[in-house]
Amino acid sequence: MERPGRIMTEAAQAYSFSRRAFVLGAAQAGVGLMLAGRMAWLSIAQNEKYNLLSESNRVNTTMIPPRRGWLIDRHGVPIANNRTDFRVDIIPDRLEDKDRVLALLRQILRLDDEAMERIRLDLEHAAGFQPVQVAERLDWDRFAAVSVRMPELPGVQPTRGFARFYPAGAAVAHLTGYVGTPTAEQFKATHDQLLVTPGFKLGKDGLEKMLEGDLRGKPGAKRVEVTARGKVVAELATRPDVPGKNIRLTIDAGLQEYAARRLGTNSGSAVVLDCRTGETLAMVSMPAYDPNSFSDGISHLEWAMLSEDDHVPLMNKVTQGLYPPGSTVKPMNGLALLEAGVGPDDRVFCSGAMRVGTGVFHCHKRGGHGPLNLKGAIEQSCDIYFYEMIRRMGYDRIAPVARKLGLGQKYELPLNTQRYGTVPDPEWKLRKYKTKWTIADGLNASIGQGYVLANPLQLAVMAARIASGRDLKPSMLASQVHLDAPALPFASENLARVRDAMFGVVNQGGTGGAARMLVPGVSLAAKTGTAQVRRITMAERRMGVLKNGQLPFKLRDHALLVCFAPADNPRYAAAVVLEHNGHTVRNLDAPLIGRDIMTYLFDRDRALASLTQDEATWGGDIRQRMAAHEAAYRAAQAPKPASVATKTDAGAPTDAPAVEAATNVADAQAEAMATSPNEPRTDATEPNP
Repeated sequence: MERPGRIMTEAAQAYSFSRRAFVLGAAQAGVGLMLAGRMAWLSIAQNEKYNLLSESNRVNTTMIPPRRGWLIDRHGVPIANNRTDFRVDIIPDRLEDKDRVLALLRQILRLDDEAMERIRLDLEHAAGFQPVQVAERLDWDRFAAVSVRMPELPGVQPTRGFARFYPAGAAVAHLTGYVGTPTAEQFKATHDQLLVTPGFKLGKDGLEKMLEGDLRGKPGAKRVEVTARGKVVAELATRPDVPGKNIRLTIDAGLQEYAARRLGTNSGSAVVLDCRTGETLAMVSMPAYDPNSFSDGISHLEWAMLSEDDHVPLMNKVTQGLYPPGSTVKPMNGLALLEAGVGPDDRVFCSGAMRVGTGVFHCHKRGGHGPLNLKGAIEQSCDIYFYEMIRRMGYDRIAPVARKLGLGQKYELPLNTQRYGTVPDPEWKLRKYKTKWTIADGLNASIGQGYVLANPLQLAVMAARIASGRDLKPSMLASQVHLDAPALPFASENLARVRDAMFGVVNQGGTGGAARMLVPGVSLAAKTGTAQVRRITMAERRMGVLKNGQLPFKLRDHALLVCFAPADNPRYAAAVVLEHNGHTVRNLDAPLIGRDIMTYLFDRDRALASLTQDEATWGGDIRQRMAAHEAAYRAAQAPKPASVATKTDAGAPTDAPAVEAATNVADAQAEAMATSPNEPRTDATEPNP
């Protein structure tokens, strides 16, 4: 049976239509609300974002590297400053048609074959976002020629900025360090766009690195209005950079440069302190690199030359070099003996040798000095006196005084390369070597050999504290000078006796007569020193000890001097340490160098006149000798084309593999000298007056 069809009434039709109309209307309203909400979100909440995007389409913004603060000396003379720099870089990611662009740059900038080879190699190894230097320190004509042809040079970035400049060059290299281009790793770690801005450089070593936060400043921004195709329409307001802070040092720039020059062809260092305040007036390590060259971007060839040099120019010898101080510690040891109760007139007879057990300890004077009191022992640098006195008293009476006078100590300075050396005692040896202290250990330490090691800065502090009688703290920043240092806990009469003995070393027939000053009314007090780096066997002693001039450079003795002046009212103290100098050349020996550095402080014209004569015998001044050395190295190596590429992975000079290797060798030599059970070491022949 069929079911009858549904009858649709007019009312039902009206209801169905109304329901559908409502649903459709609701959907339309919902879509309208969504569109309105989205429009509100974009126009209100996202207003700033899209304004910036719109602005970026209309305006190109380029960061302006901030001008670094200057490093200036105590008198306001610039040690590191900035000079106007016109430079051209390539951004690899934006470079199109490389060969055509490079050919055009070569034509405009008049680049030679070596420069073009360097640019190609640098482009091959650079990260896409890392600027590659084409040329810097350009004259205005060439810079302008690149600027007007920018539409033909995609990826090329001409920049007008400031370049770091070190007026004294190598003389301040280990003091200031240098600035260089940030590495790709540094950018990846921070994503700071300033690090990939052409022309921006940051501190890589020395004070430039340690004071980066104060020296850097804040970047500015250059804004230009452009079309959709990138054509410049107009220049807009530029946000200026905020320069970094200028930092005043305690250094005397003139003295710093003079001391560097006066070290001549030595591998060595010199430190000068103010005896009233502890201010560091000079801190020199030579030879060194030219920080201007490093800041420009050193080549593989230059890096290899510096790394292979046996004088280790990459090393800051003032803080990284550790040396047996030799006889320079005898005034300090004399002070310790006086404090321990030894009388100033107590005598020891020096016959030239002293037997202890099965060993024989020699004095540097084969025939001996005869009977000597403390002053005579310091003046003549007699080893037997100190052997005998410290055998009686024990070296543990010396070690606390050595530490109080600055050996083995760390100083709060903006340098991250300090090595602190060793002031040994029985507890230290037991902890390090698990063996007991012996009489031989004390005797070797008594003449600044054996386990005793110090850096040149510590030796300068020792001299300054003896001279002043105060617990001076060295400083390098003018804002952090340690004034009003407390008195040392030693009897003033004992300090006076030691100072008088150091006066006698130079002025009363002692071993340092060559250091006698020629400035009227000014006398120098000092102590010379010689430190062995090799064992002298009994067999060699029987055959005749080889002179330093007969030995390879690395086996020659170190030459040292600590001093202060004027002797009767100390104002300045200094330490000079010459690696493997061996007292072989008189005007390159420690006594004359120390004398001339002190002379500069009292009679500048006299010191400069003397230096000018000496430099003529050394092959010229620092720059001339460095240029000749590089030319000779280049000629000998016949370098491959790749050697001209910029070495982007060089790192800080003071962290270089060559420096690590040199310190390892020196440590091994010191270890062998200190722990050898064979023939005891002796203090080599002191320089003649």
